[in-house]
Amino acid sequence: MKIATWNINSVRLRIDSVLRFLKEEAPDVLCLQEIKCRDEQFPARPLRSAGYEHIAVSGQAGYHGVAIIARAPLKDVETRKFCGKDDCRHIAATLPGGVRLHNFYVPSGGDEPDPAVNDKFAHKLDFMKELAEWSVGEAQTHSKKAVLVGDLNIAPREHDVWSHRQLLNVVSHTPVEVELMNAALEKGKWTDVARELIPEPEKLYTWWSYRARDWRASNRGRRLDHIWTSPPLRKAALSGGRAAFAIHDHCRDWERPSDHVPVTLTLDL
Repeated sequence: MKIATWNINSVRLRIDSVLRFLKEEAPDVLCLQEIKCRDEQFPARPLRSAGYEHIAVSGQAGYHGVAIIARAPLKDVETRKFCGKDDCRHIAATLPGGVRLHNFYVPSGGDEPDPAVNDKFAHKLDFMKELAEWSVGEAQTHSKKAVLVGDLNIAPREHDVWSHRQLLNVVSHTPVEVELMNAALEKGKWTDVARELIPEPEKLYTWWSYRARDWRASNRGRRLDHIWTSPPLRKAALSGGRAAFAIHDHCRDWERPSDHVPVTLTLDL
């Protein structure tokens, strides 16, 4: 089973890119974040025409939003409101074989890494704390087979950013964010698939700012997009080796690209 995750940064604006990616990579399921549209505005028709007939959407006008697109039926679709906010940052569904898939879009946190003066950063920290506590129950409830994917907006390791030293006080790589992500990983007993298959010191990025005139030349990236698996899926996630995992950075060169690129994992089920 090939699972893909992509912060598309407006699915209606970039539907041609989504269709191109589906044609080229043929994942069984694609999780999108930051779709930026209401449920009824989601471009389902071209996706169904491309063979992805099963779609679950949690959207809102202009901001955030997540979706799951699949070839096979999606069962038990649900959403969870984190931090008491109905801002469409989570959607889950059960895939064939009983795999429970969770698609997340964690708050970006704004620019100032101080929760006392930045409500957006405070929200992000609260979200990650709740995610860690939720992971405890998720590990117990769906300990059989669970996958967590999405734009988690945190680059946790030294080599997940272009400069560890220069980004220590930049939102997405601050010690408090990294600590909270590590707590979620530990409490949920999740496997961070990318770093299990591609250990440091190799650099891994999934996001590059629009501000760079030549993103590839400057290569000031961050690994913000993640795929985690529960203990019973650890072997299925890792047995294919490095070839089973991919960061599709060539998509960053496409016309009107997202600042994120797709990430895929083939589970050996």
